[in-house]
Amino acid sequence: MSRLTSSCRCAAGAECLSETTNTAGPVDGKEELLGECESIWKQMEECLSKLMLLGTETLLESDAKLSLLMLRWKALTVDSRQWQVRNPEIISTNPDALLELGKEELQKVKNDLERILSAVRSKNKHLEEDLKREQQWYEEQKQMLDTLNKMEEEANIQVEQPSTKSLKVRELNELKSKIRKLKTYKKKLLSALGEFLSEHFPLPEKDENIENKMLINKLMTTPHEPYITISESFWPPYIELLLRCGMALRHPKDPSRMRLQAFHK
Repeated sequence: MSRLTSSCRCAAGAECLSETTNTAGPVDGKEELLGECESIWKQMEECLSKLMLLGTETLLESDAKLSLLMLRWKALTVDSRQWQVRNPEIISTNPDALLELGKEELQKVKNDLERILSAVRSKNKHLEEDLKREQQWYEEQKQMLDTLNKMEEEANIQVEQPSTKSLKVRELNELKSKIRKLKTYKKKLLSALGEFLSEHFPLPEKDENIENKMLINKLMTTPHEPYITISESFWPPYIELLLRCGMALRHPKDPSRMRLQAFHK
C-alpha cells in the first residue's frame, strides 16, 4: 500500500511539477506539488471505496469469490501492461525537492523497519522465555514420571510374591475340600445303592443253582414239556440274566413259564 501511495504521489507530482516550474519559483513549487498529490490521493481513495461497494453489491452468487479473483486478475493485468508501456517520468529537475522527497521516504522506511525490528525482538524474547519454562516443566514431569514408574515396579514385585504363594495355598485347600466332598458323596451314593438293591433285588436265601437244576431235570425227564412255572422263590435278577444270555427261553404264550435252551440237540 505504501508503494502504491508513493508511486501515485510521484506520478501526480510529476504532472503538477511540470506546470508549477514554469509559473512559480522553486519554493512555491514544493507546496503546490504536495497539495496536488494530496487531492489526487483523496480522489483515488474515493474511487477505490466506490469500486469496493460495487463489488460487494454485485457478487452475491455462489461463485462470488472466483468472480472477484478474476476481476482482480484482469485489473492487475491491465495495470501491469500500462506500467510496461509507460516511460519513466522525471518528478522534478530541482535537486532540493528530490532530496527532500528522498529523505522523507527513507525516514518512513527507517521508522517502519525500526518498529518491525523492535516487535520481532520483543516476540523472540517472549518465545525464549516460554521455551525455557516449557523445558523446565518437561524435565520436572520426566523426573516425576520416572519416579512413579520405579515405585510402581517395586509395588508390583511386592504384591506378586505373596500373591503367588497365597494363590497356591488357596488352590490346594480348594482341592482338598473338593476331594472330601467327593468321598462323602461316594459313601452316600454307595449306601443308597445298597439299600435300593436290597429292597428291590434281595439275595436268594437258598442255593442259587436251584433254578438251573430244576430246568435241567425238567428238560431231561419230560423233553416234550420242558417248561416250568416261575415262582416267587426264584431270584429275579438271575432269571433275567438267564433270559438275556440265551440260556433260557420264555413260553411264547405264557410269560410266567420258561424252559432251558436245548443245547444238546
